[in-house]
Amino acid sequence: MPVFKTENEHFIYDGKKITIISGAIHYFRVVPEYWRDRLMKLKACGFNTVETYIPWNFHEVKPNKYQFTGQADVAEFIKIAQEIGLFVIVRPSPYICAEWELGGLPSWLLRDPNMQLRFSYQPYLDKVDAYFDMLLPILQPLLCTQGGPIIAMQVENEYGSYGNDTEYLKYLKAKMIEIGMDVLLFTSDGAEDAMLQGGMVPETLETVNFGSKPREAFKKLKEYQTDQPLMCMEFWNGWFDQWGKEHNVRDAEDVANVLDEMLQENGSVNFYMFHGGTNFGFYNGAVLFDKYEPTITSYDSDAPLSESGEPTEKFYAIREVLERHFDLPPLELPKKIKKKHYGTVEIKGQANLFDSLDVLSEAIHRINPATMEQLGQDYGFILYKTKVTGPRNKAKLTLQDVHDRALVFLDNQFVGVIERWDPKSLEVDIPSEGAELSILVENMGRINYGPYLKDYKGITEGVRLGFQFLYDWTIYPLPLNDLSHLSFEKVIEQNGPSFSIITITIDELADTFVELNGWTKGVVFINGFNLGRYWSKGPQQTLYLPAPLLKRGENEIIIFELEKRNKTTITLSDIPNLG
Repeated sequence: MPVFKTENEHFIYDGKKITIISGAIHYFRVVPEYWRDRLMKLKACGFNTVETYIPWNFHEVKPNKYQFTGQADVAEFIKIAQEIGLFVIVRPSPYICAEWELGGLPSWLLRDPNMQLRFSYQPYLDKVDAYFDMLLPILQPLLCTQGGPIIAMQVENEYGSYGNDTEYLKYLKAKMIEIGMDVLLFTSDGAEDAMLQGGMVPETLETVNFGSKPREAFKKLKEYQTDQPLMCMEFWNGWFDQWGKEHNVRDAEDVANVLDEMLQENGSVNFYMFHGGTNFGFYNGAVLFDKYEPTITSYDSDAPLSESGEPTEKFYAIREVLERHFDLPPLELPKKIKKKHYGTVEIKGQANLFDSLDVLSEAIHRINPATMEQLGQDYGFILYKTKVTGPRNKAKLTLQDVHDRALVFLDNQFVGVIERWDPKSLEVDIPSEGAELSILVENMGRINYGPYLKDYKGITEGVRLGFQFLYDWTIYPLPLNDLSHLSFEKVIEQNGPSFSIITITIDELADTFVELNGWTKGVVFINGFNLGRYWSKGPQQTLYLPAPLLKRGENEIIIFELEKRNKTTITLSDIPNLG
């Protein structure tokens, strides 16, 4: 079988020197029907390799409950790449970052209050071992040493940005070798002293991640690793977006110039991202530096291929640079995927959340509010209810602490919002007969990068009126996995969080974009599939709806609106709006 290895400052495949020109495409952010299209466009741009993370939480959805079919069929994605003629780099590190929920770590790890993440803590390592025992044998037949396309595998991801337990890294490497991962193993870190010192493993190729100044980055890498190939494992040619901020864009010419400089340095490269895709469902992550900031549903990332797979100006600028350095065949793109404007459609029924609790959830009683993790819930929303005695005039309601965004109601009447990044108290009046206090908390995505990965969701400590903690709670976990039992009634003015249903009959299937002008904040479901979150504060104003999620005939759209809609319609447009 052909061997991929390093030899002095070069990558060698089947005895010949090669430069790796790779692009990141995450199978878990793209519907499977479009994997081939996106990979063909990567090849057409002049790339010879595709790179993908493998998110643990996407595959081990519950402890010892695995999924490797449908959108989780990573083996099929890799096989398609091989059919197209691409090498594959996989990054199955227990932790991936990737602006993905909890950096790919399963939130069920946090059900153990003593759990420690990303170092040599045996209960954590035991969970990693069990996962790798399932995952790595699936990858093993796809290694280049077995005739497959996988040429390299990452041990851990940017570990030097998190810690310096090199024994942990050695443990992961040894586990990979034990299960037969006999391909090139590598690590990747920022091009800084502390990061390289904390993230490198002896006799393991180190790569660096950066967005600019490749000469400086490669020079720093050479201080720690000599006589090895230079590779940028993440060339940040674009950037992800966060709610309430501007849509990130980067000049195509600037990207092309940095790529050209990298190639002049005899470097190999992996574009992060080549095609970003979409954070479907509740899988978006968040960061916490100065404050908590969740990532939006779109993972367009201003990449060479847009969220819906369209080649951008950046695509063609990159292709021009590669044509100057390599002998490429003529550009040939696959057939264009149709986009369609289906028009404006009216909602035909609605269901109030408070009236639907018994069909969506099973009530749990606790003295103190419990977190999602304590109740075995991973994603979505959680509702806390308690009876407050009165009278109490101008009492200050405090959530200690809320993760991440809470809507507060008294007797089902909206009082206000308390947000993690703006943890103000609300002033409430309790009448003499008392009132029912309801707090609906949204998990907006667990932190995926940095020192605060143990990000519990819901109300993490308690609820106070003044200095008095409130006890005796009825709790409704709301993962919203199944909305099929909702009962929809006639459309009236919205009063509190509610579900709206729309049906649309479609003859011709095409990609489209859901416009929610006049709606505030919530989640859209199409034929039972969670398309993702919307929020009028932007930057994105449309949700990408790929054609394979539609069907000929009647389609059902359910919208969970948390706050207020000023319209009873949505529009399915052929034009995206990412702000």
